[in-house]
Amino acid sequence: MRIDSHQIFQQIIDKSLADAISPQEEKSLREHLLNCVQCQDYLSSGARVIASLGGFSFDANPELQAKVCESLKARAQQLEARQFTQSRWTRSCIAALMLTAAGTFADLQFGKLAAALLGIQPMLVRQDLFAFWVVPSLCLLLLFPMLPAILAANTNRKGNLL
Repeated sequence: MRIDSHQIFQQIIDKSLADAISPQEEKSLREHLLNCVQCQDYLSSGARVIASLGGFSFDANPELQAKVCESLKARAQQLEARQFTQSRWTRSCIAALMLTAAGTFADLQFGKLAAALLGIQPMLVRQDLFAFWVVPSLCLLLLFPMLPAILAANTNRKGNLL
């Protein structure tokens, strides 16, 4: 029971150090502190900590502070832009894969119809379709994940040249 009493008064001490206690709490705290060494030590150490924090404050050069803030803003914007472009590239890759699959399926169906109408062997139509549609589409699709790295390399190279 005594431990709970100390915890309650330590919370009141914390509130008093932040200037957030009621007059009634202040009165009961003063009465308790007259007889409790443990809570007196707690109040004393809390007051020392708060006083020592004031010793670490210093004035910064306003120009330096502005430069640091601008640098942090620029870095945050770069990270945000990079995250946006990565998600955009991921969505583009998925869309390209879906369009390649859908286009290949549609062309295979159209190739069968064209082979029947033109009297061409369906196997030749499939081979031509594979050579002129599927392989180039897959090669282009494989380029999508590499494009951000290529763009970043070009940006870095241009930045180094300037």
